[in-house]
Amino acid sequence: MIKPLRIAIVGAGPAGLAAALYLKRSEHQVTVFERFAEASPVGSGLILQPTGLSVLENLGLFEAIAQLGSRIDRLYGADAQSGRTVLDVRYAAIKGGRYGIAVHRAALFHVLFQAAQAEGIRVETGLDVDTLDTRGDQAWLVGNGQAKAGPFDLVVDASGSRSKLKMLALQPSEPKPLVYGAFWASLQADQAALSSQALVQRYHRATTMIGVLPIGKAGPGSADMSAFFWSTKPDQVEALKRAGINSWKDHVAGLWPDCESYLQQINDFDDMTLARYGHHTLAMPVGRSLAIIGDAAHSTSPQLGQGANMALLDARALMHALNTSTDLASALPRYAASRRLHVRTFQALSGAFTPFYQSDSRVLPFLRDRVMATLSKIPPAPQILAAMVAGTLVDPFGPIGLKERHWGVCLPEEADHLQQSGFPPARE
Repeated sequence: MIKPLRIAIVGAGPAGLAAALYLKRSEHQVTVFERFAEASPVGSGLILQPTGLSVLENLGLFEAIAQLGSRIDRLYGADAQSGRTVLDVRYAAIKGGRYGIAVHRAALFHVLFQAAQAEGIRVETGLDVDTLDTRGDQAWLVGNGQAKAGPFDLVVDASGSRSKLKMLALQPSEPKPLVYGAFWASLQADQAALSSQALVQRYHRATTMIGVLPIGKAGPGSADMSAFFWSTKPDQVEALKRAGINSWKDHVAGLWPDCESYLQQINDFDDMTLARYGHHTLAMPVGRSLAIIGDAAHSTSPQLGQGANMALLDARALMHALNTSTDLASALPRYAASRRLHVRTFQALSGAFTPFYQSDSRVLPFLRDRVMATLSKIPPAPQILAAMVAGTLVDPFGPIGLKERHWGVCLPEEADHLQQSGFPPARE
């Protein structure tokens, strides 16, 4: 095991905070640097898959997330005009009792941030890191105005897809912007969404995707919420705004009348956040005194819902590599190797599936609706699709020294929460 290191973590998102917890518990001296004046969450909702949930349980945080999130058993999508089922993925297709938990990003942030505070992890704000000044085996963070912090033995880049430090990787690359993005909003949930235990979507060809995801509570005592999203091209947003919010709402309601309760909560485009997506995978997510994790190392469209989950796996993988190596020079390539197959597999799958749901093609959505929808019902397709969504099609656990959560038994507190939410009790 490596001697205790001085480690700087750039970015206080899920990847950075999870890495901070793991590395502090491994007796390293950890400081988290955040570019904003105050560390805070960005975005609406996400699904924590069995992969990410296993990491959170390993950190001792599963119960806290289960109390705030909303259990997801199914991903369902239908054609907006015909009502024909296009996508129906159920975790139950795989033996073991797996499920997902959808959460507000604020809930995930606060659970991780409070855990970091409880362990005395330092968080320094207001430093926008531009590059590193590396001398010998040490590195200094260099920020705006040439402000510096350091020295550190290791810098962990967890600053997201717009990271500046990822260009210091051994084989750097920039994300390729994707044509389609999406408007997102966190809105008051209605009972239909709460009882569905599902991500529900409607499609019009591949040019329009509307979705509703119950995401539980942003924090203790707050109201239940749903994430509402609608796909669009970022370069068409100005035209949408000129046409007016009512024109957009009429169009969405025409495609999916059941989402009227959500549209009533949106008064202007400013009530939503426009997300832009890009695709890239670093060939080697390491550099000189540098490890790169999360979206800084690999980003793509959210079609398979793996982003935050892969970031959590990266954090565990880095800790495992450090704990099973004798020096940093061997630990960094070991970290990269432990995540290579899983990351590249799911990046490739996401890249392949995205055009079927977000593109200008007319052929691909036809194949999706008429061919793929039929084939997806024939075994072993349901099991393969469920494993893809769960993040377990390729084993992510063994290479990083982690055991998957035992899904057959709930924690007592979790069982109480699931019963209050109308979830069936888990069985052996």
